[in-house]
Amino acid sequence: MSTAKRPPLPVILLANDLLDGEVVFWTGASWSPDPKVALIGHDAETASALEAAAARALAANQVVDAYLVDITLDAQGHGVPNHYREKIKTEGPSVRRDLGKQAGLYNIVANGN
Repeated sequence: MSTAKRPPLPVILLANDLLDGEVVFWTGASWSPDPKVALIGHDAETASALEAAAARALAANQVVDAYLVDITLDAQGHGVPNHYREKIKTEGPSVRRDLGKQAGLYNIVANGN
């Protein structure tokens, strides 16, 4: 990924797990479905490291559609995507958020935990 095409900082690395399609986030050591543990690239060096992690994971067929997402930090210091598409990918489907795998995340977000 070229620096010229890099989104504005800060950023996180988002992808889909190749086996189950789950949206996952790079923690700096592994992929996690929890966006709260995503490694945040506050500077160009960390953003480059995130891009390198994406390239390695894509080459190893661990994930698909890996890309940097520009974020805003919430009150707890967690990254919240700035764009609607990534917000939906992070939170899960927007219809019947009380059902399915997104229900747990929705309940955590709704309750502020």
